[in-house]
Amino acid sequence: MGTDLRPLVPADAEEVLDLQFASFGDLERRVGLPASPPPADRAPGLRRITHLATTDPAGAWVALGPDGRIDGAALALVREGLWGLSLLVVRPGSQSAGLGSALLTAALAHGDGTRGGIILASEDARALRAYSRAGFALRPVVDASGAVKNRPERPAAVRPIRWPEDTPVVDAASRFVRGATHAPDMPNYLEAGCEVLVHERGGWTAHERGRLRILAAHDEAAAVDLLRAVLAAANGEAGVDFIDAANDWAVRVVLEAGLTLRPSGATMVCGEVGPLAPYLPSGAYL
Repeated sequence: MGTDLRPLVPADAEEVLDLQFASFGDLERRVGLPASPPPADRAPGLRRITHLATTDPAGAWVALGPDGRIDGAALALVREGLWGLSLLVVRPGSQSAGLGSALLTAALAHGDGTRGGIILASEDARALRAYSRAGFALRPVVDASGAVKNRPERPAAVRPIRWPEDTPVVDAASRFVRGATHAPDMPNYLEAGCEVLVHERGGWTAHERGRLRILAAHDEAAAVDLLRAVLAAANGEAGVDFIDAANDWAVRVVLEAGLTLRPSGATMVCGEVGPLAPYLPSGAYL
């Protein structure tokens, strides 16, 4: 019997978000990480799902179980010729039965004709295998987290974004690192309560009280300033994910601040994706 797929629509957002929390919680248990409670504020997660189901309906899919409930979901986006996988989850208990493979195939079809693709993969061995078999090269990453023991000063060259006046800043830095703008997704960062900062020499970042969501810059010096500004704003623990070897500048900054590194998943790439540096990508919007 084939897998029953249908388009993911905005009305599915609540069910898909519950599925996302269940899937990620199961992954944390399997890889030995402390369980993360679902966030009290569901609005940002719901906004991400409805946003991508609206901007990229051809990349939004759900897999239905025998009882008609949603047992899997995928969200993929295309921005200026670059494809990215924003979400791929399967309900615990329904995994390794072909749902994930069917969803990935459907999401990849949204990228037909694009020049390249990016996937930010977790430590899940099955996911890493699936993405590799789909033709994506693996770039191992580390994550950094912990209290900011040595709080940096916020550099003078960094200031809050003025939106939409600063659209050219976002366009230029994002196109430099990955060949595609993040401007269509900027309202979601702002509506989710992220502080978005820009650098006078070119570059921008978004964070939530020291938890980095994304960073793109024209040079490493500007990237270092932006990351230090994020860590200076930390309230409690800070977090910086998906640091690969091309962005070792970030390792120096987080270690100076006293954060702890741990091996994590991988950035998976295919085709022409740009230098991906200086760049700390977004799990939601790549």
